[in-house]
Amino acid sequence: MTLASPVAAPRLGHGPAPDPDCSIVIVNYHSEALLRACLESLPSSAGPLSLEVIVVDNSATARASGVLEGWPEVRLIEAGGNVGFARACNLGMGTARGRQLLLLNPDTVAHPGAIATLSRHLDASPAAGAVAARLLNPEGTLQYSCRRFPRPLSIFFGRYSLLTRLFPGNSVSSDYLYLDWDHAQVRPVDWVSGACLMVRRDVFERVGGLDEGYFLFVEDMDWCRRIRDAGHEVVYVPQAEVTHRIGASRGPVPAWVTWERHRSMLRYIRKHFGWPRPLVAMAAFGLALRGALAVGEDLVRGGRRAQAPETVRRRPAESPDEAPESRTGQPAPVVPLTARLPPG
Repeated sequence: MTLASPVAAPRLGHGPAPDPDCSIVIVNYHSEALLRACLESLPSSAGPLSLEVIVVDNSATARASGVLEGWPEVRLIEAGGNVGFARACNLGMGTARGRQLLLLNPDTVAHPGAIATLSRHLDASPAAGAVAARLLNPEGTLQYSCRRFPRPLSIFFGRYSLLTRLFPGNSVSSDYLYLDWDHAQVRPVDWVSGACLMVRRDVFERVGGLDEGYFLFVEDMDWCRRIRDAGHEVVYVPQAEVTHRIGASRGPVPAWVTWERHRSMLRYIRKHFGWPRPLVAMAAFGLALRGALAVGEDLVRGGRRAQAPETVRRRPAESPDEAPESRTGQPAPVVPLTARLPPG
């Protein structure tokens, strides 16, 4: 399968190429096996839309792997090293020509019509500055990919935290993860995961790209907050479904990834909470304690392997046929929260 028909590829003849409807930016970091399935899902997901697909390579492995040989229309940007997720996304969006920009993880498979659905919602909803799909685990269960902005206690009861796993029914986590809602209706939310996030070009130009001070994690929450602060809605569109192979059951992640998660959260607190220095210092201590507990938990269970981040590291290839069938408009099956939380 190729992307030739729906992709607006650069033309070699006279005159400028027409701008595509949507530019898709995918950040690769040793994710070639999964990237292939992601690319194969795009034509049926985009439908009549013209696409521009940009792969930003943070590991300098995509070209040598040959993964893009079947897709000559895909544009490859070599970042020159692991520059972080936020900066890599900005490199891609900075060269994109589409009227809509879609950030898409390489470990996703977009269901038929999903990208077209997101695009239609942006076109039909002037108040929406960004839209996001409903993310599903490979077995078809719901991922809690939209959340409320964190309150002070949310720092300790986040999606990955030890306290959330020990007390899964606590009110702080329930509020943060919208557990009081079945995630089956279109609605504005505070923020959404950057695994599949579409924005208008004019919003990108007005608000700017991702904050490159975040190397990994929290940059999507920060971006959604800035989009909302600029007067736009961030909208969850469950009729658009995307399978996200987040790797929750693939074992521990390295300690530096936990460090980056907590460092990014501290940056967010300093940037958006407006706390005095003593409270920021207390938050830093609390985040350090939470991180230490997470690292210690994994050490007790056998230690952390030296591997790349959970969101971008290489995983075994899986057949695109393993992606669940779309259940558009229906609530996705929900399994216990703790069963889907990766350690850390």
